[in-house]
Amino acid sequence: MSWSIPLGRVLGTEIRLHLTFFLLLAWIGFAHYAQGGTPAALEGILFICLIFSCVVLHEFGHVLAARRYGISTPDITLLPIGGVARLERIPEKPSEELVVALAGPAVNVAIAALLFVLLGGAPPVEAMAALPGAEHGMLARLFWVNVVLVVFNLIPAFPMDGGRVLRALLGYRMGHRRATDIAATTGQVVAFLLGFLGLIGGAPLLVFVALFVWLGAGAEAQAVKLRELSRGMMASDAMITRFETLPVAARIEDAVEMLLSGAQTDFPVVDGGGRLRGILTRSDLIRALRESGAESAVMEAMQREVPTVHHRSPLDEALQAMQAAAGPIGVLDGAGRLVGLLTQENLGEMLMVEAARGRRAPPANPWARGA
Repeated sequence: MSWSIPLGRVLGTEIRLHLTFFLLLAWIGFAHYAQGGTPAALEGILFICLIFSCVVLHEFGHVLAARRYGISTPDITLLPIGGVARLERIPEKPSEELVVALAGPAVNVAIAALLFVLLGGAPPVEAMAALPGAEHGMLARLFWVNVVLVVFNLIPAFPMDGGRVLRALLGYRMGHRRATDIAATTGQVVAFLLGFLGLIGGAPLLVFVALFVWLGAGAEAQAVKLRELSRGMMASDAMITRFETLPVAARIEDAVEMLLSGAQTDFPVVDGGGRLRGILTRSDLIRALRESGAESAVMEAMQREVPTVHHRSPLDEALQAMQAAAGPIGVLDGAGRLVGLLTQENLGEMLMVEAARGRRAPPANPWARGA
């Protein structure tokens, strides 16, 4: 995910922190400082860090459950409103997705149960709204936070776990595509209601959550449609074949001329044999132009680690490679020469075209019944 920084890797999964998280810390620190000075600000920031420790454990519940079915999790991104675990692929059976979806909230239930034992019972509900330094301790507030996390995550709306639970339950009776459409529509209805309540109640945070839910539901539905349409297709069916390339000896000035003369923004760098050596993105170009000048070499500014797929590879495998790529990926022929590019924009256009044609993907697993 863009605008995020890596914090480390645990059990093969990279943990990333979205930069907007620092805005949350600054806001919490300022709000608590205004109420109780520096000690309150530090306690408020510490409490937020404890909450997100619970969020990380929640996401690793998904990670471990998915690993049980042979699904890896490349990364977890921490956002101001929670965490997002990016699975390599969706579980193939409704029962598997149900287990993976419920594993996260189950972790929060376990944390709440542990705090229940440590506190000798459930603390009063008033502890949820207690300020730092109040009579209710931090653990009491953390207990109710985990209870709220369970309830919030089980709302039947993407991208929360409840949306995936709803899709899994619907998947026992219908195809994956149809189950996703219903769950996504339900999620957008919930988002509309949350946004409405936020507007009439003067709660901007609720409006922000509603927007997040609305966009997440739409993105999930589109991703499933793309996976459905990609079945039976190869990388060559979706790749771009008309594009400009740069030779390894090119200068930044040459790339600038290409950028200004057309609509292309990412330029593959190839050697004399047509083999991909890297990709120069528009942001790489601008940075090199500013820092090193127009006469600097493209080889010094390009991204060298570029995922590639064979042109006869199944398109759904290429989509998995694209999930880990920050930009386009190269498509190679049997001799290793660059013959095409796969980009998010082109895949989006293919989705619209194939949907307009009424193309239906062939059934590939139990989820496809009645699709």
